[in-house]
Amino acid sequence: MAIALVLVPLALAAVAFAIPSGRWRPWSLPAGGAVHLVLVLLALRRPVVAAFDGWLFLDPLGRLILGFLSLLFFLCAAYAPGYLALRPARSNRLFCTCLLTFLGTMTLITESHHLGLMWVAVETTALVSAPLLYFNRNHRSLEATWKYLLIGSVGIALALLGSLFLAYAAFRSGLHTSLRFEDLVREAPQLSRPWLHAAFVLLLVGYGTKMGLAPMHTWKPDAYGESPGLVGALLAGGLTSCAFLALLRFYQICAAAGDVTFVRQVMIVIGLLSMAVAGVFMAQQRDFKRMLAYSSVEHMGILVLGMGIGGAAVFGALLHLINNGLTKVVLFLSAGNIHRSYGSKLSTHVSGALRRVPVSGALFLAGFFAITGSPPFGLFLSEFTILRAAIDSGQFVVGASFLAILFVVFVGMGATVLSVVQGEPPQTTQPNAFHDSFLMVGPAAACLALVLLLGVYIPPPLNGLLQNAASFLDGGR
Repeated sequence: MAIALVLVPLALAAVAFAIPSGRWRPWSLPAGGAVHLVLVLLALRRPVVAAFDGWLFLDPLGRLILGFLSLLFFLCAAYAPGYLALRPARSNRLFCTCLLTFLGTMTLITESHHLGLMWVAVETTALVSAPLLYFNRNHRSLEATWKYLLIGSVGIALALLGSLFLAYAAFRSGLHTSLRFEDLVREAPQLSRPWLHAAFVLLLVGYGTKMGLAPMHTWKPDAYGESPGLVGALLAGGLTSCAFLALLRFYQICAAAGDVTFVRQVMIVIGLLSMAVAGVFMAQQRDFKRMLAYSSVEHMGILVLGMGIGGAAVFGALLHLINNGLTKVVLFLSAGNIHRSYGSKLSTHVSGALRRVPVSGALFLAGFFAITGSPPFGLFLSEFTILRAAIDSGQFVVGASFLAILFVVFVGMGATVLSVVQGEPPQTTQPNAFHDSFLMVGPAAACLALVLLLGVYIPPPLNGLLQNAASFLDGGR
């Protein structure tokens, strides 16, 4: 089963590449997403999913994130046929192939339990997503793709160096570890502390670059701003979640080593810094797709901050990962629809979206309230859980800073969103043939419904996965 979860999306990618019809090829995406989701649900029912002597293993943390990623991909893939039908002049062969390959490599990340294999999986995921950024094939998307690759290459190189430092921490202590995470966690108390500290800092910077944490976030505004909304949603909800998972693996090793205080202090600083930087750049941001990139920087900071606070905030951070990913789908897909209707993504040229594309405009507005943590959406619950954990643990300055930055983000982001959805459509932009349709708004509406549900009720199966993953991280097992 562990091997099938990876190979099936790759086989489907080959099938999509071989389909001769550009009209029917996009339907391979929701079909492939549905097949993968069924396989994941079957795997989650099994007590053990492993292969290759433990190199592939689905632990409680991997189960949670794999289930989320599979659902996220399926919902995004359901949007693809309608979107690609609007781009008949653009070949979608490479686009469909890379998307399904992207699903396979993300699955490999969640299952990887070897230091080197996970690094390869993360880099492969980044490489197969690069052609997706260049889908529009203009000079701005080309620049964004190169920036994504160059900055990401620096980050992954630092992650490799951090991995080598971690291996040397074991060698320095006279250990002959296999570099499997189970072995590293078991032997963590014996690892050399100075080398372990250096490894974690490098790994935080390296995988933090893939997450888009400040100040390593500079690839995000261009990549998210110039890619199709579908791709932006998968990057913001998928790739960043995979990078966060990689970081959690090393957090777990440090926790098992009894050195979690150092790690949490660093994560609190980086988390608040990312939130603050995002808040500054979100104010007066006229490009509403670039604004979503800074929103992603903010929420990556919230994830890291939650892990830094510890305790109940670990559960809150894992819940926030799911809420953030689903809400980003709402925002990116609705923003893509608005962009297509107006032919611009600048708030100075776009207004009255509620009148021209009423469903997409309403989804964009609702997504804004959801992503800023307004009740009763799920992000309010996850952010409140993190805030309460900070207060309960006596970290009042951290809690106050958290609230202050959330207020700044709400005001800055709200100014742009309200200017886009309210008012009258400008006379300078004439309506085009684009209009809201079920294929173009249905996936975003489904994600919004899920985020709303998670704000008032967490289904027992999901709650069990969240509890098991949080205990798995805190227990260092």
